[in-house]
Amino acid sequence: MMKGGISNLMKQFQQMQDGLKTAQEELQHELASKEIVGKSGGDMVTVIMNGRYDVQRVSIEPSLLTEDKEMLEDLIAAAVNDAVHKVEKEVEKISQDKFSNMTGLNLPGGLKLPF
Repeated sequence: MMKGGISNLMKQFQQMQDGLKTAQEELQHELASKEIVGKSGGDMVTVIMNGRYDVQRVSIEPSLLTEDKEMLEDLIAAAVNDAVHKVEKEVEKISQDKFSNMTGLNLPGGLKLPF
């Protein structure tokens, strides 16, 4: 390979790296603005989480406050877990869309990106 070929290859690699960094920043911003809802107990407990796994709000049906403490704890845990699973799916979907558009590659659904 000629010297100019390596130089061009390095330049393309740097551009791709810069593009990935920009895409990652955009992804983080987009995920921070998402609101994902997790529910349990027939919608009696609701957890709202952003795409960065930060819990924004927890809503509990007032009638549950007079119920068994352990049951309420289980319902809260179930709602949080529901929200986490939904966030994982949303992160995977958005990541796949954003990075396949950028690279032209169709990333496999199970691919876990490091961000």
